[in-house]
Parts: sequence; structure tokens; C-alpha cells
Amino acid sequence: MSSMQVLGREAKAAAAEMASAGTERKNAALKNMAEWLIADMDGILKANDMDLHEARLSGLSDAMCERLTLNEERIRGMAGGILAVMAQSDPIGEALDGCTRPNGLKIQHVRVPLGVVGIIFESRPNVTSDAAAICIKAGNACILRGGKEAINSNLAIAASLQKGLASAGLPKSAICMVSDTSRETAAEMMRLNGLIDVLIPRGGAGLIRAVVENASLPVIETGSGNCHLYIDSGADSKMAADIAENAKCSRPSVCNSIETLLIHKDRAAELLPVIQQRFAAHNVVWYGCEQTRAILKDVLPVTEEHYYTEFSDFIIACRVVESVKDAVEHIRRYSSGHSECIVTDSRKNADYFTGALDSAAVYVNASTRFTDGGEFGLGAEIGISTQKLHARGPMGILALTSGKYIISGSGQIR
Repeated sequence: MSSMQVLGREAKAAAAEMASAGTERKNAALKNMAEWLIADMDGILKANDMDLHEARLSGLSDAMCERLTLNEERIRGMAGGILAVMAQSDPIGEALDGCTRPNGLKIQHVRVPLGVVGIIFESRPNVTSDAAAICIKAGNACILRGGKEAINSNLAIAASLQKGLASAGLPKSAICMVSDTSRETAAEMMRLNGLIDVLIPRGGAGLIRAVVENASLPVIETGSGNCHLYIDSGADSKMAADIAENAKCSRPSVCNSIETLLIHKDRAAELLPVIQQRFAAHNVVWYGCEQTRAILKDVLPVTEEHYYTEFSDFIIACRVVESVKDAVEHIRRYSSGHSECIVTDSRKNADYFTGALDSAAVYVNASTRFTDGGEFGLGAEIGISTQKLHARGPMGILALTSGKYIISGSGQIR
């Protein structure tokens, strides 16, 4: 029996116990998980230092190293995220609907856990605690496989979380961390039918595509973040510059940062130099259309490939457009369906933009950086789904539940 099969069997057994654990025990576990993260902070930071050392030796970019980095503030934030999940209502057992049939059968539709949730993710170690917390609150067990860049951090975090489970009398194997980050284990995990109930990839386009194309398990597809900002003809100048800087430069490595800036032709000459000056403080590299390059210096020629690319770095693609309709057509063609924003003073254009685009989150006059489970009041998130079945947008506790029917009778036969 392979190591993945062993983990799968352990998680499956834990899921059976988690399904009936009850709110009080789950909340006690989550509280203890948060406390153990703080108690073990020194060890987690040492493990993270090891990962960062290896990452820099391997030539990982500064933006990706930032994504990998933990510090005291971030660990306390992770603990806070667990407590925020704990504070959410427990959905398990919630009555979704029901009826009494003419023959007297009483039919109830109730919310239940998914079972064993497998998550394959890349370099952000905070995903370990976020995903585990949401799975536990929803009564699931989870098998987590992070990237090799964060393996020491992930193992240290998972060990702390398992202490929290055990101290609340719940099985440690409700949180299983895969220690082997080889491609072989990922491939086996994608085919662990009967042991994993649903698989969630969280990372770049390559990872997501590999899971969707190769998994024999049900997959909840989270999307890469090729996000767009469109500055309309009537946009407030300061608002547009503030949103552009925040959406691109605050954390370019995360999926809710923008990759393409679209600007109405009537505002390009005025606003592009202002935004470029803001971006210069962050050493942003620009790729632009001919009109952009006619206005700004030091802009490289943009290609269609750039418009499709999630840079996850201090890089922006820029295009001057004729109208809000032109901007929408561009986004429809190139977007990954994650998050888009319009900055405008026109209610008509805002309504057209939000109605015409089919991304999971569409903003009017606010940064795309808010596409996040915590910011949406979910406590934390397990990923941001860009598909249309079951879950869409930031996925919190409800996204990790399903339903079942309970039918009560008095001897009825058909």
C-alpha cells in the first residue's frame, strides 16, 4: 500500500468521525488550533527560514519569495483567520428545504459534509491553516499537498494544527499533510477514488490545468487570476490612480491583483503618466499598445500572449480602448474569470460592465484586492472558484458542504 493510500484511508476514517463531531467539539478544536499556531510560532518561523533559504538558492523571484514568507504578523493573521472561521455558524444539519408528501412521507433536505477534501496548492503556506480550518468547521477531513518551496513551513503548521485537533478529542488524521512533493504523489492523489471525495487545486494556471485534465476525481476548479482594471472616461482621477496602485502593487504575487490596465482613450494622456509615476516606486515593468507607448516612455511592446498572462509580479500590460464596450470585449477574450473592476462616474456604464462580464467578482470603484474570503466575511477561504457548478468566487464553509435527503415514513410502500 502506498503512502498516499495510507493517508487516504486515515482521512476517510477521520471524516466519518468529523461528520458527527458537533459544533462544540469542532469549535474547541479550531480554538486550540489557533492557540497552537501562536505557541509554535518560533518553530514555524525557523521552518519558513529554511524554505526561504532554499527558494533564494533556486532563483525564485522576489515576488514569489514574498508569497512564501511568514512572519509574526502573518502567523497571528493565520490564527485570527481560524478564529474567524470558528465564529461562523455551523452549517451541518441545516435544513435546506423539505415537505410532507400526500402519502405522509416527511422529506427533509439537510446540509452535510463533503467527506475527504483533497487540496493541491502552491507556495503560500497560509493556505495550510485556512484550508484546514474551513474543512474542520464543515465537518470534513482534508489531505493537503503543498509545493516543494514551502514543505518545511507546511509540515510545521500542520503539526501545530494536529495538536489542536488532538487536544479537542478529534482525530489528528482529519488534517493530513503530504510530505512527499514529487509529481508522482500528486498524480496518485488525483486518482485516489474512493478515498478522496473532491479535489481542489489552488495555484497558477499550470497546476489547475494539470489537475483538471488528469484527475479522475470530482474537481472544484479554482481559477488563475488574470484580473483587469478599466478606467472609464468619467473616472475620478485620484480614485483611479489609488485603485490602480493598490490592485497592482500591494501584493502582485496573489491572484486578486490586476495584470492588465485598460483605459479610455479620452483619459489616457492625462492619467497614464500619473499611474506610471505611482508604479515607478515599485519598479513595475510596462508592456503597452502603440497608443500607450506614444504617451509613456520605457514601455515595451505588448503581445497577445501578455494579455493572456497572469504575471504574479511587478509587471503590467496596458491597452488604450475606445469605450466601455471595447473594454468588456477585451476582458471577455482574455480574462480567467476571476476579478474585474471599472472605475467610473457613470451608473449606466457600471451596470453594463457588471452585467456583461461573467467573472466571479466584478467591482465598481473598488480594488480587486478585496476578492478574498476574509474580506467577504467568510473568515477564510479555501480558494476562489471560477467555475459555475456548486461553488463560485471565494469558497468558505458552505462551499465544502453538500446535501442529503432524510425521509421519514410510517410503513409506506410504492
